[in-house]
Amino acid sequence: MDFQAYADQIIAFVRENAVWAPFVVFALAFGESLAFISLLIPAWGALVAIGALIGSSDLSFWPIWVGASLGAGFGDWLSYWIGRKLEYRVQHIWPLSRHPDLIPRGERFMKTWGVAGIFIGRFFGPLRASVPLIAGIFEMPFWRFQAANFLSASVWAAVLLTLGGGISEVFKYFWP
Repeated sequence: MDFQAYADQIIAFVRENAVWAPFVVFALAFGESLAFISLLIPAWGALVAIGALIGSSDLSFWPIWVGASLGAGFGDWLSYWIGRKLEYRVQHIWPLSRHPDLIPRGERFMKTWGVAGIFIGRFFGPLRASVPLIAGIFEMPFWRFQAANFLSASVWAAVLLTLGGGISEVFKYFWP
């Protein structure tokens, strides 16, 4: 079964079980933001689709946004911790060992952008997973990282969910 089939099942589950939506988006955002796992689970599409459900159903935006924000923040927090504990050994762990360019790219990115890189990296696919690892490896101050991490997670979640809601509104406008 391909990822699209899984995403369709997740979206159908959320549509029929609205009370579980915040927990589902927490898990999706956590996986999307967690080092190693994010390379295997591109969950942002499912988050956009769930955002579209918010606009077309009785799902409430705020609990889903909180779930996605916390999931993304905790995923990066764990990635940061892994970077602090494993340091450069992390590049020899699968699946990063299959993508040897991610750590050096993340390193260049962090040297260029610093704390702002945490915020910027949240919005760019492979950087989303490697930037927190790099921040941990370079021992970025914990509270500075966490402030940028949770602020960027809340903005990222809002952008994905409202993007889905906007797409839903466009469809309603053109196909009532």
